[in-house]
Amino acid sequence: VMNDIVTTMFNKKFMEELFKPQELYSKKALRTVYDRLAHASIMRLNQASMDKLYDLMTMAFKYQVLLCPRPKDILLVTFNHLDAIKDFVRDSPGILNQVDETFRQLIETYSCLSAGEFQLIRQTLLIFFQDMHIRVSIFLKDKVQNSNGRFVLPISGPVPWGTEVPGLIRMFNRSGDEVKRTEFTTDGNYVTPQREGSFDLYGDRVLKLGTNMYSVTRPVETHMSGSSKSLAAHAKENIAPNPLAKEELNLLARLLGGLEIKKPGGSETGFRLNLFTTDEEEEHAALTRPEELSYKVINIEATQEPGRRAELSRILGELEVAEPRPGSPGKGAALLALMDGL
Repeated sequence: VMNDIVTTMFNKKFMEELFKPQELYSKKALRTVYDRLAHASIMRLNQASMDKLYDLMTMAFKYQVLLCPRPKDILLVTFNHLDAIKDFVRDSPGILNQVDETFRQLIETYSCLSAGEFQLIRQTLLIFFQDMHIRVSIFLKDKVQNSNGRFVLPISGPVPWGTEVPGLIRMFNRSGDEVKRTEFTTDGNYVTPQREGSFDLYGDRVLKLGTNMYSVTRPVETHMSGSSKSLAAHAKENIAPNPLAKEELNLLARLLGGLEIKKPGGSETGFRLNLFTTDEEEEHAALTRPEELSYKVINIEATQEPGRRAELSRILGELEVAEPRPGSPGKGAALLALMDGL
């Protein structure tokens, strides 16, 4: 299941499209992509479990972006994500190569950006998530989230790399010479980080944001926050017609239409993932979730029109990996063909 999902997620054409300069996806488009990826294997989720999985993902990512010590550390969070994914597929060299290629693209694209550009990226992401205040028990128990669903910023711990521990004010004259020093006490217990996290393909990221939150076994549930009225109001705004929505969804149709979703069949038996304790609890969650907050997943049917069908056939052809045949010209040619396909 993990291999199927990771293979689909790091599909070459999909990654190429994501790396093109573009506006941030809308919430509807993101949910459509997420739903498609979650069902890229024989695993299936009911609507309530899918909503809960999406809520967990969005709040966990919001937490990671919000608590980044400095804007550039968003890249370290992403590298932590990819390191974990590589560990899932470590026994599948072909899929591992897909992830490594995305790793290299990330390094090439983002390692040269300035601190100001990373700050713009961070602000853009936080604006996207600013109206989402869903309570997650793992955050509530760790005291990093309040009962209203808002995250708590720590006032202690390591300061961002390249900065000094607060407590000293230095004053300079117009020539740049230091003329006075004043010390002050702080409420937090700050420390200087020992080293910077690695921005290379392999290395110690130092930053723990983006690593496994469930390494310690504990019950986890997602609850709607008490501010559901304001959430509902924002949800209504999000479903307002968008003139760019049609083009955006057409693009997703072209991208996702070529990603083959495996159906249970033959010797494979499909299974359903339930993120609730019982089926009854899942059904109750589906019934009690406010209508305004239910994600309407868009089902794209792009196979009816001849033009679309031809386009999808072309994309599918590009996604197919040619298997080496016994009658191939030679071992060298077969190996090259296989490497080209990876």
